[in-house]
Amino acid sequence: MTSSSRQVTVVVADDHPVFREGVTRGLQLSGKIEVLAEAADGEQALAAIRELKPDVALLDYRIPKLDGIAVVHAVVRDQLPTRTLLLSTTTDSAVVFRAIEEGACGYLAKDAKRSEIVHAVLKVAHGKRVVPEELAGGLVDQIRLRADRDPAVLSERERQVLHGFADGKSIPQLAEELFLGASTVKTHTQRLYEKLGVSDRAAAVAEAMRRGLLE
Repeated sequence: MTSSSRQVTVVVADDHPVFREGVTRGLQLSGKIEVLAEAADGEQALAAIRELKPDVALLDYRIPKLDGIAVVHAVVRDQLPTRTLLLSTTTDSAVVFRAIEEGACGYLAKDAKRSEIVHAVLKVAHGKRVVPEELAGGLVDQIRLRADRDPAVLSERERQVLHGFADGKSIPQLAEELFLGASTVKTHTQRLYEKLGVSDRAAAVAEAMRRGLLE
């Protein structure tokens, strides 16, 4: 989150130079935003984010080398302070859902007006989430679809047990590592099995990989 007394800092990443330069110019002309760097691919974008730690990274969804969602994933995984906003020609609700699920703070169509992009960047910088009204309905539908298809929502302890199983650890080893009793770990294990619809550790790991829970 940034103070209202200074400009919001941004890294802009898009492989189309004309579009990238136009967005950069529009952000800077607002007088409220400073563009620290431009990037033509995802690897450049991630390097700039790590080095400069901007308030916001404005990322093209289909950027080469590392796409926008991969950059978002890396930012969240590495606990970088930058908040991410994706721009895309794709407005498919499944894509928008995946972006938000991975940790993006906002998603805009590329045909958004310059003023809308500026407003979205400022909102994201100040801790808000941005999804255009025309995409919000599809996002709600996608959430309902995922909930119906995949009711498993793992607790933090269940995720720790799952990752321990994936690393080949036994219940006694997990109990020691997590400072829990073996019976407590067994309880979490049983709940994990029920949510994944399996009956042993190997099947739990395989099913979790299929669902993308171990990515």
